Amino acid sequence: MSLIDTAQDEDRDVAADAAMTVYVCITCRRAGDPEDGARPGLTLARETERAADRSGVTVKQIRCLANCSRACSAAIRRDGAWTYVFGGLEPGRDAQALIDGARLFARAADGLMPWRGRPDILKRGLIARVPPIDFVEDTE
Repeated sequence: MSLIDTAQDEDRDVAADAAMTVYVCITCRRAGDPEDGARPGLTLARETERAADRSGVTVKQIRCLANCSRACSAAIRRDGAWTYVFGGLEPGRDAQALIDGARLFARAADGLMPWRGRPDILKRGLIARVPPIDFVEDTE
């Protein structure tokens, strides 16, 4: 089996493990970017869509994740698990990291994105993690 076959098998395994979605804010721009100029968020979204090709990860464009002070932003979501929001992402650098993070998260049995193996930008750029809608935790 070649490396390409192995990678394709891993991609199919990710899709089978969990439905992963990466939401990329297409309205993100940096302070000082012209209002009518090209949006770096849209560029990041398009790059992430290309990086996701045949990975089993769905990429969706979304208008505003309300994280403007730390643009560009994206969220990684998995049904029945936590959702992770990231900022400080850069087009031309971080699209593959979003897909790699989603694939890592898909394999997590506990519904939490593992720290070990997470791309560096997804460590440094973590804004929040949001529990699943049915989450119950003992508070004491």
